[in-house]
Amino acid sequence: MSTNNIFKDLFIFEMANSHQGSVDHGIKIIKAMGRIARKYNIHAAVKLQYRNLDTFIHPDYVNRKDIKHVPRFMGTRLEYEDFRELVDAIHDEGMIAMSTPFDEDGVEWCLDHGIDIIKVASCSSLDWPLLTKIAFTRKPVIISTGGKKLSDIDKIYNFFTHKGCEFALLHCIAEYPAPKENLQLDFIERMQIRYRGVTIGYSGHEDPNDNIVPMLAIAKGAEILERHVGYPTDEITLNAYSMNPDQADMWVKASLDAIEMCRSKKINDKYISQEELDSLNSLKRGVYVKRDIKKGEEIKDEDVFFAMPCHDDQMDSGEFIDGIIATKDYNANGGLYEKKPTSHINLIRSVVHDAKGILFESGIALGTEFEVELSHHYGVKHFRQYGAVIVNIINREYCKKLLIVLPGQKHPIHMHKIKEETFQLLYGDLSITINGQDRLMKPGDIQTVLRGDKHSFTSTNGAIFEEVSTTHIKNDSYYDDPDIRKLDPIERKTILKNW
Repeated sequence: MSTNNIFKDLFIFEMANSHQGSVDHGIKIIKAMGRIARKYNIHAAVKLQYRNLDTFIHPDYVNRKDIKHVPRFMGTRLEYEDFRELVDAIHDEGMIAMSTPFDEDGVEWCLDHGIDIIKVASCSSLDWPLLTKIAFTRKPVIISTGGKKLSDIDKIYNFFTHKGCEFALLHCIAEYPAPKENLQLDFIERMQIRYRGVTIGYSGHEDPNDNIVPMLAIAKGAEILERHVGYPTDEITLNAYSMNPDQADMWVKASLDAIEMCRSKKINDKYISQEELDSLNSLKRGVYVKRDIKKGEEIKDEDVFFAMPCHDDQMDSGEFIDGIIATKDYNANGGLYEKKPTSHINLIRSVVHDAKGILFESGIALGTEFEVELSHHYGVKHFRQYGAVIVNIINREYCKKLLIVLPGQKHPIHMHKIKEETFQLLYGDLSITINGQDRLMKPGDIQTVLRGDKHSFTSTNGAIFEEVSTTHIKNDSYYDDPDIRKLDPIERKTILKNW
């Protein structure tokens, strides 16, 4: 799985056989792509194809003209040292050197030439002898999945995961050129959900002038884009799916526009500009009183009406609550300038909504048989800083709970004398401290907490973890903080039967 950013926002210029068997022409393509990479300051790679034609093609078929690909491979042949020269040119242009090896000798060439990333072609993605050789190199690997069913991609994912490789997967339609109706860009989202933690990209073979497709691929979540490129001359005509430098330039620009349009601008929330707020506020309805109202008087629904404009600091229609107490005198038809009262109910409701949101985003379904417990060690007002949402599911000789930790929330140091528990992180990030030892957990990680172990936990971006334990016994939580210890459990817990 990806452990760094080598794959993120990577543009791959696939040279394939566009060098036409000429090192000079290949370098011309590389330099053209280098200019584009510098123009847009992108994370870019040029990809070659390696195959030892002396052994890759059966000797009886080397000179056959009726076997697909053989004439093209033989007619654009480059030698071992020629490829080294191209790799040096790629690095000189400040780009990543990639190659697709189609045989075991090609893998060795990747190592010899200092290739940065190895690419697996769709036609080779179930070639287990070749994949084994590639995995053994410990190089980062990108695998195209053209023509592969979900069950095939599962095998590829499991193979490279078990080998401990850093790898990415590309959605690909291996038709040349690929018609729009067959692109199935929704599958990018499916791959992201199914192969969490793996960078997913898109390898395109559509019309070189169509830049809507890469923009849609990015909108679907693709973080790698690949296209075939070449350099046409009076003698050289590009095929129907390869881009010339001008088309490649427009492809990169359109893709960067899509990245900017799609990328979230705020962590854990949606960014809202002041211009957007001003625009919406200009259309809000303010709260106005129908009659004269004296300070200290209760303001009921029938005492107000809603109308625009809503002035600065004026209460808007969404904030009004029946029964607000006036803090000053108001004249009929005047705007109401009061603050929405904060209550435990409002605070709890907002917490419930956030907890539900994390569950929705994680895809974890609770069903209908559960009880929700808000553990607020320093009061409801401080719940977002200290506490947890505890979903009690089963409590027999064994116990199962789900704990939801909001972003930035901490659960104070405590221990159990009777209960032993095991946590498994299902979603998000969780930092747990046991007897003074810190551990950062990632989804799937398991941690057992023994009787008497002092433990606490917190999350930066929010987390959901499962707790499986022996029977939960009331009053079996012993906190280090004396201010928590002196509280009755009823004072630090709110039980919800419905939400």
